[in-house]
Amino acid sequence: MTDDMKKRGRIMRAPENFLDAGLALEITEKGLNEERRGFLRKSFLAASAALATGSLSRHAAASAPLDGDPNILTLPEHSTTLGKPVAANPYGMPSRFETNLLRRESPGLTRVNAASVSFTPLQGLFGIITPSGLHFERHHQGWHDIDPSRHRFMVNGLVKNPKVYTMDDLMRLPSVSRIHFIECGANTAMEWGNVAVPAVQYSHGMLSCSEFTGVPLSVLLDDCGYDKKTAKFILAEGADGSGMTRTIAIDRALDDVIVAWGMNGEMLRPENGYPLRLVVPGVQGVSWVKWLRRIEVGDKPYATKDEAIHYIDAMPDGSYRQYTSIQECKSVITTPSAGQRLLDKGFHNITGLAWSGRGKIKRVDVSVDGGKNWRTARLETPVLSKCLTRFNIDWIWDGSPVVLQSRAIDETGYVQPKINELRAVRGTKSIYHNNAIQSWKVAASGEVFNVQVY
Repeated sequence: MTDDMKKRGRIMRAPENFLDAGLALEITEKGLNEERRGFLRKSFLAASAALATGSLSRHAAASAPLDGDPNILTLPEHSTTLGKPVAANPYGMPSRFETNLLRRESPGLTRVNAASVSFTPLQGLFGIITPSGLHFERHHQGWHDIDPSRHRFMVNGLVKNPKVYTMDDLMRLPSVSRIHFIECGANTAMEWGNVAVPAVQYSHGMLSCSEFTGVPLSVLLDDCGYDKKTAKFILAEGADGSGMTRTIAIDRALDDVIVAWGMNGEMLRPENGYPLRLVVPGVQGVSWVKWLRRIEVGDKPYATKDEAIHYIDAMPDGSYRQYTSIQECKSVITTPSAGQRLLDKGFHNITGLAWSGRGKIKRVDVSVDGGKNWRTARLETPVLSKCLTRFNIDWIWDGSPVVLQSRAIDETGYVQPKINELRAVRGTKSIYHNNAIQSWKVAASGEVFNVQVY
């Protein structure tokens, strides 16, 4: 370890729950214009300043004990008393000191919270697995806790033997478990035009990664005798009030799609589709139909409401691209990231996540000078197909202003683009599939801000 690395820097976390309720309502009702975008940033900065005042005083008190650290010299109460009994909490919960780390709703995206989004706090997670309780949500008509004994799943259309399955029927079949990311097609949507949100939770938090368990859809299609000559597409339908339906090509359906009931070793959570959902690795989250009730096999795309007028890409010439569902190669630095603050010069670990809907991540490069120079980061195992990959790289901060970026490359050779490269093809009026390089500016004060570098 070098002398510079021995001087380990500390990072103050980003503020939580900083948004005034009145401003949140105004943004939701009237949208996110420049004035309200400014108020949003000011609210975040004020919360950051308040957090910094308390954090710095605590660090100062803890870092300079006069006669040795009392937390070492004096045994605390928990070392001299009896602790809580086994199964005091029959279902384990996080520590009371970690209660601020929550998924949170962002204003301005939808008019009602039953058809809205909650964001995963990427800045506070480790590794690649998202805890089930922090998995992001996107609902179109609210969520329900469905009685699994009454839930039914049907396969019909171009099949010899249309069938209706109970949950017991499905769970008796041979199952598989695989780890995959799921990303909403609108993730990072608010950054298309300009910097909009003040933290990675809100810019990239429509992203999670879990182990899913279920039966391959190919097994069910074979069980029903799908028409191999004429079948070209399937239609997946959910049981929620929105009547969510999505077209999926038959080749993909037969490849790695799962009809899943399990997530992270237990049954799906209600917000994530309990008791049954579709898992479509590499494809935008809207195709991962929740509360799955039906698969219809057909010979052409269905062009339903959720793919004819929603989840389509606005192009510069006024046209729209349809069925662009693959989530392209993307990455983001989660620490240091906007809202956090570097408290010291010296050694810091830059860490983040990379993913690609086309396969494995091959390499992640990191820049500390706004993209002028790049160094290759370490990819932490496991590196799996269509799965989040954690990357890390050592960095010595000398106290000068810098711009941090990460650039992912997948096994197909695709390179994550800069924002100006993406806009040259897609314009600035898009909503979906923003996979541009994200920039975080570290000021001389140590504060980290969301910026765009062209």
